[in-house]
Amino acid sequence: MKRLVALAVAAVALSACGQKPKDAPTDGDSVRIRAQEAQTARRRTGAEAQDRALNRVIRTVYLCNNSERLSVDFDNPRQMATVRNSSGEAVDLYQEQAPDGIWYRASGYELRGKGVMATWTSDGRDPTECRAVD
Repeated sequence: MKRLVALAVAAVALSACGQKPKDAPTDGDSVRIRAQEAQTARRRTGAEAQDRALNRVIRTVYLCNNSERLSVDFDNPRQMATVRNSSGEAVDLYQEQAPDGIWYRASGYELRGKGVMATWTSDGRDPTECRAVD
């Protein structure tokens, strides 16, 4: 019985091999050119990256010192941010001109920050420091 199982396994392994694929060249000019084209195709210029960020909605998740988790959708074309807290409540904030970093606010709510750090102020509560995690 063991011999029969071993023969069946060997037959399956041999049938999986099939034909050998054509060998691709591993050196020479054609390989160098393909590698350069592949690298060039993935790169974006700074202007392209900035244009992409300015013309779409970007979601960021913040964890705050007061244990609150904020999900923020930055709607750059509309110059707005929608902030959702841990309990699902949402508030729309409007972009303000910040000298450096981000600044969004609306009637008692404010989100200010630079880099991965931000300060969240919600109506009637003390401001809390938050860090972007996503």
